[in-house]
Amino acid sequence: MMTFDSIRQAAEPALATLMGWLASPAFYAQVIALAAAVILARVLAPLVLRPYDRFAGAAEEAQAPGLRGRGQAYLRALRPLVFPALLVVLLGAGVAVSDSAVKASWLIRLGQSAALVYLLYTAINRFLTHPVINAAARWIGLPIAALAVFGYFTPFTHWLDSVAFSAGNIRISALALSKAAIFGGLLFWLGRVSSSAGQQAIRKQEAVDIQTRELAAKALDITIFAIAGFLLLNILGLDLTALAVFGGALGVGLGFGLQQIASNFISGIIILLERSLKVGDYIEMEDGKAGILREINMRSSSLATFDGKDIMVPNEKFITEKFVNWTKTDPQQRYEVPFSVSYDTDLNRVPDLIAAAVAKHPRVLKTPEPPDCELRGFGDSAVNFAVEFWVEGIDDGKNKFSSDVHFLIWNALRDEGIAMPYPHRVVHVVNPQAGPPATKGRGRKKT
Repeated sequence: MMTFDSIRQAAEPALATLMGWLASPAFYAQVIALAAAVILARVLAPLVLRPYDRFAGAAEEAQAPGLRGRGQAYLRALRPLVFPALLVVLLGAGVAVSDSAVKASWLIRLGQSAALVYLLYTAINRFLTHPVINAAARWIGLPIAALAVFGYFTPFTHWLDSVAFSAGNIRISALALSKAAIFGGLLFWLGRVSSSAGQQAIRKQEAVDIQTRELAAKALDITIFAIAGFLLLNILGLDLTALAVFGGALGVGLGFGLQQIASNFISGIIILLERSLKVGDYIEMEDGKAGILREINMRSSSLATFDGKDIMVPNEKFITEKFVNWTKTDPQQRYEVPFSVSYDTDLNRVPDLIAAAVAKHPRVLKTPEPPDCELRGFGDSAVNFAVEFWVEGIDDGKNKFSSDVHFLIWNALRDEGIAMPYPHRVVHVVNPQAGPPATKGRGRKKT
């Protein structure tokens, strides 16, 4: 239990040291040197910035393009760093003067370390605009730099290494966990950025077919993250031969608990290798869901529908289930639009009339065959026809082929005076003199 006497005994050495500082001329000399460095930096900063401001103002009026304009923008970004940089330089000179004059400079060195941390903080906020990088630099990089410049980095790492627990031959310390968090986050962030940039560069190679590009992009992604994982293991000092047991356990896990993930992963590789699908194909699944294949990922593929939705389909379904690839080898599609005319129409005129009207559509193709109008049957109230036509693309989204063809049929029939009849029914009354049949127990009682 802490008592007043124990507190006093602990405070007496610190108080004696403080009184020794206050009684030492060297201490006051260092305080004066610190104050002089701060004041001198404040005075010199505007003098240094004055020609810079004139140059920046002239450059802004001239609006210099290209490399010169970028250089001037970079110089403008350096403006807030002038004062802390001057302070670091002046305090360094103060250290040399104080060592030669009073044989002590510890206080000035502390001030210089604080000024250097302030310079780093200003540079981070000025140049690291990405929120993730900025936060990592401020909350991880800056404390590490502060410990280093104040001389406490090595003792701190020794203390972290002492906080550990062991399980058999495995020893895990707080230092190892910290290194794993810092370097793991850095490596995998760099891996993600590198993978995204590399995949974009690969997908821009129009000379290579799209399946090869997608396969190369996925291979690059896997390779980069595998390298990042091995680098992290080496940084942590783990023996890679010890991964044999882990690999066996991982294989068992893949065989039982992760079999669906492994199946989808292997299915994605098979899809890319056999080229049964490619990005941009219009796919219709067995359950009726359909869309344009937007991307093939490790676990699933994405179908973009025409109403703005994304359908995530596990890769395994493309291997084990039936699906229709509308545009695998040929983007041309044949569609059919049914219609009817009345029985008093000259039916021999209809096929040529409708075929000629549909052929006027700018997107309707003449090959592999021109529009063809066929008689399909005789209905109760009308004669049923259908027109078949070929187009390039899918009849949905930005393409409205069927709607346009319906309008063409309507206008052509109307211009020729051909009616499209309404359904009707003929009712024959067998005995108009007889009233409705009587119903038992439902008549009104007469009074």
